[in-house]
Amino acid sequence: MADAATGQGRFRAFISYAHADAAFAARLQSRLERFRLPGPVATQVAPKSGLKPGRIGPIFRDRDDLAAAHSLTQAIRDALQQSDALVVVASPAAAASRWVTQEIELFRSLHPDAPILIALASGEPQDAIPAVLRADDQEPLAADFRAQGDGSKLGFLKIVAGLVHVPLDTLVQREAQRQLRRVTIITLVSALLLIVMASITLFAMRAQAQAERERNEAEGLIEFMLTDLRNNLKGVGRLDVLKPVNQRAMHYYASRGDLGRLPADSLSRRARILHAMGEDEGNRGNQVAALALFRQAHRVTAALLDRYPDDPDRIFAHGQSEFWVGYTAWQAKKPEEARPYFRRYIGLSEQLVDRNPKQADWLMEAGYAHSNLGVLELQTDKRPDLAYNSFLRAKGYEKRAVAIAPDNVQFLADYADNSGWLAEAALQQDMLRVARQHRMEEMAIIEQLRNADPANAVYRRELATARTGLARIEARLGAASEAIAHMRAAHADFSALAKFDPSNVDLRERRNIVAALLRPLAQRHGQAALLDQNILQQAQSYCQTGATRASPEFSCAN
Repeated sequence: MADAATGQGRFRAFISYAHADAAFAARLQSRLERFRLPGPVATQVAPKSGLKPGRIGPIFRDRDDLAAAHSLTQAIRDALQQSDALVVVASPAAAASRWVTQEIELFRSLHPDAPILIALASGEPQDAIPAVLRADDQEPLAADFRAQGDGSKLGFLKIVAGLVHVPLDTLVQREAQRQLRRVTIITLVSALLLIVMASITLFAMRAQAQAERERNEAEGLIEFMLTDLRNNLKGVGRLDVLKPVNQRAMHYYASRGDLGRLPADSLSRRARILHAMGEDEGNRGNQVAALALFRQAHRVTAALLDRYPDDPDRIFAHGQSEFWVGYTAWQAKKPEEARPYFRRYIGLSEQLVDRNPKQADWLMEAGYAHSNLGVLELQTDKRPDLAYNSFLRAKGYEKRAVAIAPDNVQFLADYADNSGWLAEAALQQDMLRVARQHRMEEMAIIEQLRNADPANAVYRRELATARTGLARIEARLGAASEAIAHMRAAHADFSALAKFDPSNVDLRERRNIVAALLRPLAQRHGQAALLDQNILQQAQSYCQTGATRASPEFSCAN
């Protein structure tokens, strides 16, 4: 019950949400309970009992707080009775949820004058806000957490402002000031690091007797830069501040002379700096600069491997360098440059397996290496026969890894993915029954993963993709009914996923491709009645893009 003396309940707010939005609701609850109000604002907000000023207070979220409740209905009623406000996570799933509607109606009956706030998580407002709220004459406060709306930061501050009854502008200004102070402090620390590193480098050159101590101090600062400082700067979006620090660190290593004389730990740190710099350049879209940095890192890990040829960690590290250089070259449309790196990656990963044939991680690494080469052979070389053999070797390693670690869901998912590649390579060679067998194996694994985690959208998408591939094979085998059934199931899954995530262009394109596959097949086999208007429109939309497919089961002629 609410406190009669203060008019405050036990909870600052009750979060109402649909099951599909559980992750969003959990993050929102955590952010609200961890948020600290700025000093001048905190003095205006009465704290909850037992809490220090500045804290918003406990937030009720039924899936956590009702774990031990004997009566769910009574427990929700009690929680709503003890809550000062209601926060509704709005989405298409919430709009369709009768539980969310009942919680809104119950809160209104208990607190006619208390605020109801809306946190728009996904979908358009007209499809996401429950009808019981849209029916009001007075529109409730809505915070649009979508990227195209208020965004996560402003949307969150809107919810905070509604809960503590302070103007939004006040919170925004105070939060901006706090963020500015944080960025300023981190920037000053970075500038100080530049000065300290320059000083240490100078002392190292002048005082030979102190060289080892100064090296440890300088590399301790570099380690700090690669860990805590880098993470902090990522958090405030100021990785640009780190660029001169990276350059100073590289200057430090250049001053140390020949790479072959550096200790192994120094070489490892230098390689990590180069990888970090390459990652930053890649994130900026500068693939040429990223490739150059990965090549430098490649030379460092090669030097380490030359020094410690039997050390599995050095073999693994250089294998990663081989992969990243090859992958970046392949992305830059240079397959012949990428190929030898992929082959050396295979050799290093197989060395790891030879040293420990029962370590699942090493077996999967060998599988990844062969699969990478297979993709290049299939998509770039147009040699499905070579690709099939590469995928088959990958499957051998991955099958052993799965046998050792059968509960590793990532291993199972990767094993299923390789079966899909095997099916595609077989299909391109007209090995239809072999391709069908691989697709069936892929689908069985994905269905196993989905049954264990029904809410996982990734598994649903992968199952729809596998069904599409199987449908193409069945169509080539003349099993039209089976092909149409698989295509309809895949179309239903892609449609549902695209509706749930309307901003996802890839899902819409996959749905339209399946519609374009389904339309001519159903028409040829007298099942045109199965094609509703949506399927016909989606097929037409895809065909109007000018897309073409060489496979005989695809046609935009109708």
